Amino acid sequence: MLSYDGRHLLEVILPSLAGQRFRDFEVVVVDNGSRDDTVSWLGESWPQAQVISLPENVGVTAALNVCAHAGQGELVALFNNDMELEPDCLGELVAALEEHPEAGWAAAKLRDFEQRELLDGAGDVFTWAATGGRRGHGERDRGQYDTPGEIFGACGGAALYRRSVLRLVGDFDEDFFAFYEDVDWNLRAQLAGFSCRYVPTAVAYHMGSATIGRGLSDFTRYHLWRNTLWIIAKDLPAAALVRHAPRLALGQLVNLAVALRDRKLEIWLRAWRDALAGLPQVLRKRRRVQERRRVTLAALEAVVGPDRGP
Repeated sequence: MLSYDGRHLLEVILPSLAGQRFRDFEVVVVDNGSRDDTVSWLGESWPQAQVISLPENVGVTAALNVCAHAGQGELVALFNNDMELEPDCLGELVAALEEHPEAGWAAAKLRDFEQRELLDGAGDVFTWAATGGRRGHGERDRGQYDTPGEIFGACGGAALYRRSVLRLVGDFDEDFFAFYEDVDWNLRAQLAGFSCRYVPTAVAYHMGSATIGRGLSDFTRYHLWRNTLWIIAKDLPAAALVRHAPRLALGQLVNLAVALRDRKLEIWLRAWRDALAGLPQVLRKRRRVQERRRVTLAALEAVVGPDRGP
């Protein structure tokens, strides 16, 4: 797990990890240049945890890659530090990948930490407007998402990956810095022919943006708007760009409308400026992504689309 100034959060998730009924795992905490006493506290209170202490904050995505490369097992679980896991969460994720060898990674069911009857997300979805999100977010959990099955992807805050698939698909894109790096990885993995399992019996409670703060800050808006453009340019096959051009354009017009409504046009323009400046490098990455593509557009259509609910 990744942590930044998060000792108070680790005081919740680490005991929930210690309480897992599945026992065959190691704990690695990557501290992303924290300014609190996280590292010394971990050494005193959790000597069984391996601590990788980065000397400075290198950004969410770069630190997430350190997490993904750490440890020894073939299965790699990534958890945000603002989670609390039910005792069977990890075991259910492991069992799902054991039962479905064709799946490359698995997603937990997330509930709101404070209002536990509410869903935080039942797997991730992605639309042809190039928007990503958590299925069922904010809905009351009535069991409407209790059927396991294939889903577009997993929130990077509570997911289990095969290390072999992480290697084949490649690292989380560090140019994204923060936000949508998991959406980009999910899409690349789908293009490479891997599927993601949604595991409703693997339950975690999410505090929600406990490290970066709640709400749409200028930082959040900028990275979401810029990174969306890079996902379009980098990941979507040419046939998808043609077929779904109207919806992709509409998605960008919606972002512009939101920027105008909220008086954030300067942020929107900066996101576009920087996205275009980074386009040559993005297009070089695109060649590699498309060379690894193993699925047809029809197969991609089956997992990408509007969230129509259960």
